[in-house]
Amino acid sequence: MQEPPIGSCAVDIRTGRVGVVMGHEGPYVQLRPYGGGREWDVEPEAVRVATPAERLRAATAYANARSRGEVP
Repeated sequence: MQEPPIGSCAVDIRTGRVGVVMGHEGPYVQLRPYGGGREWDVEPEAVRVATPAERLRAATAYANARSRGEVP
């Protein structure tokens, strides 16, 4: 399976978390939560490109958290 390109949204299939691909370091794909936060490493076989619905869900969750003052 081909690794998602840098800047794309991807899903960590182990946890279901959606993140933005920040890089490919060693054997891992580095993801950062949508809207920012601490990166985490995922094995390439455990990551896939996010669907449009998953990207929208992540963006909506971030916008809602921001409107509540939970994130900057």
